[in-house]
Amino acid sequence: MKQSWLKVIAAFFSLALIAAACGGSDSDSGSSDSASATDNKSEEVIESGSEAEGDVDTEVEEVVAESSYGGNLTIGLEAEATGLRPWEDACSSPCLTMVAAVYDTLVAIRTDGTVGPWLASDWSSNADFTEWTFNLVDGVEFHNGNPFTAQTLVDMFPMQQIGAAAGGIVTAAGLTEVVAVDDTTVKYVLSSAHSAFPSFLIQPPLGAPFDPAAASEDMDGYSMNPIGTGPFMVENRDLDNETLLVRNPNYWMNDADGNQLPYLDSVSFRPIPDEGTRLDSLLSGTTDAMQTLRQGTIRDARSAKEDGADIVLLEFQGNNVGGGMYNLNMPPLDDVRVRKALTQMNNQDAVIEALGGTGISLPGTQWFSPDSPWYSEKVAAAWPKFDYEAGKAGLKEYIDDPERSDGRSPGENIEVELSCPPDPTLLAAVQVWEQLLTSSGMVDVNLTNYDQQTHIGYALGAPPDFQGSHGIHCWRWSNNNDPSTELNRQLAPHTLEVAAAYGLDGIFTPTNFFNYFDIEVFGALVQATQTDVFEERYALYEMVMMKFAQDIPVYYSGHTATMLAVTSGVEGINGWVLPDGTFGGQGWSEPQLGQAFLTN
Repeated sequence: MKQSWLKVIAAFFSLALIAAACGGSDSDSGSSDSASATDNKSEEVIESGSEAEGDVDTEVEEVVAESSYGGNLTIGLEAEATGLRPWEDACSSPCLTMVAAVYDTLVAIRTDGTVGPWLASDWSSNADFTEWTFNLVDGVEFHNGNPFTAQTLVDMFPMQQIGAAAGGIVTAAGLTEVVAVDDTTVKYVLSSAHSAFPSFLIQPPLGAPFDPAAASEDMDGYSMNPIGTGPFMVENRDLDNETLLVRNPNYWMNDADGNQLPYLDSVSFRPIPDEGTRLDSLLSGTTDAMQTLRQGTIRDARSAKEDGADIVLLEFQGNNVGGGMYNLNMPPLDDVRVRKALTQMNNQDAVIEALGGTGISLPGTQWFSPDSPWYSEKVAAAWPKFDYEAGKAGLKEYIDDPERSDGRSPGENIEVELSCPPDPTLLAAVQVWEQLLTSSGMVDVNLTNYDQQTHIGYALGAPPDFQGSHGIHCWRWSNNNDPSTELNRQLAPHTLEVAAAYGLDGIFTPTNFFNYFDIEVFGALVQATQTDVFEERYALYEMVMMKFAQDIPVYYSGHTATMLAVTSGVEGINGWVLPDGTFGGQGWSEPQLGQAFLTN
């Protein structure tokens, strides 16, 4: 890498050490699919599987002209939210659903993937994308009556800089200063160019304004009583049982006819981790809506609808790929020969079948799904495909190497850990791979499982180093925002020592869970933020994914469909109107409630 590049990169990541880390980021921990357990014999697994059809029938909800006030909506979630502090708490799908009801965001995503207004009415940048100025909606108040102004965003920034969830985002964005120009104008100053900076403000941890005064008074308690500007306020939070939100009577936003939002009186969230129970709750009328990323549940919901269930299925195949990550700090996973061999010995089609995703999920080859504008056929062709014999040959080369990294004698088996959350279908899927690995006669497999929160923490590790002790870790990557919002923060240096070796003193990201760093990859990510020309950015992200195909810090199962299932009387949960009259959210996997209403 040329010295000039190092200067560019150093300028981009010029912030000091992040004191805490995001425990899982926007991604959910664990692979994202579901189905019944499999008892296939090893020989059957090796030979089984056919190309998945990927025939997700994406159905989006039409924006309904006639709406009505009143009623309660009960939503079954896959888990309890780990916390509701946007700057501090890891936020997976259940959390994002609840946060979106309590907090507004500065901007919102449109149906075409572009960024549109919300609390920020409009914005502009300077010529080199290092300063972004946003005009804010006037007169907005937090739930406690405190005003939301540009100064609010200034006061939030110190907490975001050190927040476990927000710190990595601040670094990825290169955000160095927030300036209140006046009460309704705020300027974000970046250390270097970032052409897609508004994408960081679509959702937490950076884009959801909270009351910094209230948060400073009781940081721990803020998770139980969060204060935002959103359409609903927390009435009661009974962890692992039910969280009740009630209508914000002073919400700032009106519908197209001038009627104040939201329409619903209240929303109840119930964590129902078991997929079958959550679907049964919807079918029985105990809940009104549910979200799932499990392919088996999508299959079962389709069957229920075909059998006459009065439900609406809203399906979406977005940027969501399941699989997991290799911890490159843990021998023998530090050797690319081992990672490639293990990947080649993983029958994706058989795994997808075990997850219930046959005909729904496509085998994964990259972070971007075939529906994404960033998807690359070149990368898809380059990713190591299932080739059991080639995998065994590559693994034997490592095993017979007298200088193998795990310190074992030549010819001895390698030992690996496969860790997933205790979802029966995830375990069924990982057992398919376990069978393949153990059948080689060269791999000793240790299966572990932890609850989702522990699973995230296991990958994250503890401060100040944040070096997780996991081996092979089930994970899922999902983000429909700009690629920089995920890639830049996950692929920065993973230790201060690594940063220093490349002239990036004081810079690292706790969310680099693979402990993988490549200066060319990092340089490409930085370069992609210095232009707003799609073709140029596409080529750079394609290069990054090609490096993944070469270095293999991750493995993939399949691109995961997501689904919102609702009773027929629920409207507006999967689509909304932005303040400028454009449409957003249709096909979005998490329920959006500010414009939802009931028709019966």
